[in-house]
Amino acid sequence: MAHQKILILDFGSQVAQLIARRVREQQVYCELHPFDVSEDFIREFNPQGIILSGGPNSVYEAEEWKAPQIVFELGVPLEVWMSHGDKVTQLPPGFKIIGSNESTPIAAMADEARGFYAVQFHPEVTHTLKGREIYTRFVRDICGCRGDWNMPNYVEEAIAKVRDQVGAEEVILGLSGGVDSSVVAALLHRAIGDQLTCVFVDNGLLRLNEGVQVMDTFARNLGVKVIHVDAVNQFMGHLKGVADPEQKRKIIGREFVEVFQAEAQKLPNARWLAQGTIYPDVIESAGGKTKKAHAIKSHHNVGGLPETLNLKLLEPLRELFKDEVREFGVALGLPHEMVYRHPFPGPGLGVRILGEVKAEFADLLRRADAIFIDELRAADWYDTRRRLV
Repeated sequence: MAHQKILILDFGSQVAQLIARRVREQQVYCELHPFDVSEDFIREFNPQGIILSGGPNSVYEAEEWKAPQIVFELGVPLEVWMSHGDKVTQLPPGFKIIGSNESTPIAAMADEARGFYAVQFHPEVTHTLKGREIYTRFVRDICGCRGDWNMPNYVEEAIAKVRDQVGAEEVILGLSGGVDSSVVAALLHRAIGDQLTCVFVDNGLLRLNEGVQVMDTFARNLGVKVIHVDAVNQFMGHLKGVADPEQKRKIIGREFVEVFQAEAQKLPNARWLAQGTIYPDVIESAGGKTKKAHAIKSHHNVGGLPETLNLKLLEPLRELFKDEVREFGVALGLPHEMVYRHPFPGPGLGVRILGEVKAEFADLLRRADAIFIDELRAADWYDTRRRLV
């Protein structure tokens, strides 16, 4: 990738992902990796600047978490987020105070000759006044990044990347109708055309008329090859008599795999399985190469495939945040109502039904959900919620 880049080293901070998003908002590409990546990795990454995330550990704890020494020797600007539990009481040689208050006399400091900067607060959170300007100053002015990362320009790059990876082989995609899989479908269709086959599974737990909408959008309007699988009886049969929420989730996930494996066997020429994995999925599952990042939660689409599928994994959105995925979808020409639809859980309406999942309960909930969404749109709240975040 030829983009100018910022490297963020994660020391277990709860806001490390938010730091990365703020850098991306400057139209500068960045990646978040565990703090103890190798020196060779850092050299190969070739960052314009480095940010150390800070973390929950005190400097007095026995275990020392240190960045690789090369971080301080590369000659690129470095910014450090410090812990709230400890504070700096004396300036290191070469540093000067650039921010202070009564409770924290050294709230920010800099050694401008070496390009080292450190803050004791969180400029990435919305409550910090001028936080965005701090990022602009560091990423654009100090690091010299020109801001060459934006979704309209990334479309052709992503298409070329898919074509280079897939070649003449065929791809199968599980199309849920959600934002991520929909954007993947649009990208792959643009990149490889008829080499793509999408599988849309109706498990009886979809929103009202969702199956029709997905088929209309992709098969009829966009010309994407979509197989519509009616698996309502299969899912409902296995969910009969099950009331425990976690058990329901596991059954639904298991049956999706069963259906998908059955359909994959009907497509003997498929060599790739495409997934809508996005960057937060990887970060929250501690998906760094060394597995040292703190896990937030696991994701079903991170961590490999069932061996019985015998397919290679294709994840063209793996480097994008959710807001970037939406912008990317618009750049690909997907309709606004699909790209900016509200998230819908993988298990569908099954997680909203208390107790046993029955067809009549799902039908009732479908109608209630449709009324709720219609009222949000009528009151101009459906998209307003997105603007307020």
